[in-house]
Amino acid sequence: MHRNITNAIRTIMDEWIPPKIRDSKWFMYPFFWYWYNGDSQTIRAYMDFKTRVWTMSNDEYEHFYTVLRKKSRAASRPTDLNDACVEFMLKNIEPSASTVLDIGCGNGYFLRKVQTLGKYDLHACDVMPHLDLGSGITYHQGNIESLPFADKSFDVVTCHHTIEHIPNLSKALGELKRITRKQLMIVTPRQRYYYYTLDEHVNFFPLQGELEHRIGIPQHTCLNLDGDWMYVGVIG
Repeated sequence: MHRNITNAIRTIMDEWIPPKIRDSKWFMYPFFWYWYNGDSQTIRAYMDFKTRVWTMSNDEYEHFYTVLRKKSRAASRPTDLNDACVEFMLKNIEPSASTVLDIGCGNGYFLRKVQTLGKYDLHACDVMPHLDLGSGITYHQGNIESLPFADKSFDVVTCHHTIEHIPNLSKALGELKRITRKQLMIVTPRQRYYYYTLDEHVNFFPLQGELEHRIGIPQHTCLNLDGDWMYVGVIG
């Protein structure tokens, strides 16, 4: 299901339905059943995710993202990015940059878009041991809370639909800023907190000011583009 459609559905559910109903396990169960293709074991795991995530080992955490997430209908979606965010980033990549790193790269959708611009040395990073993203993209395995790169390694660092999943958000944001030389681009949902959500989110940013404060880069732009925050910080 296209990102723009799921954002519209989320807005209706989160903004129009009374919270007492919206965050009821019994109200949400049919949506989980549909989203996880009726797999009862996976449904139970995801409905309890916000309780379990804080005590998960690294192996258990990675299992959620490398195994269980493939059982959801999101697995067939080419990207979590909406069209407006993709277009904005492609138009606003730092002109003087030569290297781009995408953290939480998934299947490499965004980097292949950047590749069409024909002017960047492209790198990707995710928790999976190995990903073949095609020629011209160098893959690195790594955890966002402890990235395997030296300080200021890349001119531009992008991170899409990842920070909302990270229990230790401050550490992850610190790592993103540490390895960025010029420009940091972050996309995350504009989303209210509910316990039962059809995702693995543990961080929620309904307010622009909260996101800006948490990232903490003085020179930045933050826009609401079709239901997602598009944040661009200038480093140095």
